[in-house]
Amino acid sequence: MGYVRTALLMAAMTALFMGVGYLLAGTGGMVFALLAAAAMNAFTWWNSDKMVLRMHNAQELSPIDRSGLAVMVGELARNANLPVPAIYLIDTPQPNAFATGRNPENAAVAVTTGLMRSLSREELAGVIAHELAHIRNHDTAIMTVTATFAGAITMLANFAMFFGGRRDEGPGIVGTLAMMFLAPMAAGLVQMAISRTREYAADRAGAEICGNPLWLASALERIQAGASRIDYASAERNPGTAHMFIINPLHAYRRDNLFATHPATENRVAALHEMARQGHGASRAPSRARRPASGSNDAGPWG
Repeated sequence: MGYVRTALLMAAMTALFMGVGYLLAGTGGMVFALLAAAAMNAFTWWNSDKMVLRMHNAQELSPIDRSGLAVMVGELARNANLPVPAIYLIDTPQPNAFATGRNPENAAVAVTTGLMRSLSREELAGVIAHELAHIRNHDTAIMTVTATFAGAITMLANFAMFFGGRRDEGPGIVGTLAMMFLAPMAAGLVQMAISRTREYAADRAGAEICGNPLWLASALERIQAGASRIDYASAERNPGTAHMFIINPLHAYRRDNLFATHPATENRVAALHEMARQGHGASRAPSRARRPASGSNDAGPWG
């Protein structure tokens, strides 16, 4: 059902974009909007991962990985029947993570140093599994496309503000003004709805990949606590990437409402606890994720 809803929301986003083009310049504007969207999405498709990683100054994990993160990601990727993604670290104290890439063969998982320091090995396995679920479900590509559509709709609305659109033949001045304000808002709502739909699906799939829903539930609570009190400057400068993170890294949200990029954390945790009560997900957990490793680790308490 999640995929059906996502497809319907994507169709709504496409129709909205073409509708804005039509209001601006008639049938020609609608065709231009469609071609422009195709060009923008093609560029974003091939470059989104590099763009996002650069925005957050993510550095690829060193080949000399004393933390054991690469081993964990490899084992979880095998559980998920995925190629092992590239692994990146972001130097920020806020615990958080995201996945990016146009397909499983060209994917990356990025985690913050704050996440490494604050989670147990089991909790970290839950987070990595959640991000791998996004990759397996092709959510990284879907969210890239919706973000591009939302940005393009906002651009067209700004264009209408400066150049007027079809005021005589089209919706008139009142309709054009309404379009300027309502179209970007509607695009944002659709983008948020898609993001929230995919988060619940990734939570469930991630719990199955790591083998224990409670690991991810505990991680979500710990990340939420950290994200709510620790600023993340890079995310604040690039709010359009907030929907990619496992927990919203921004501080301008509080509730599971229409304007939230993520479901409320307590709702996600409750769903995972219910999954555990029903006995789902308790399967192929990676052996190294079942117990903390011995010895010291500079990256965090879990290694």
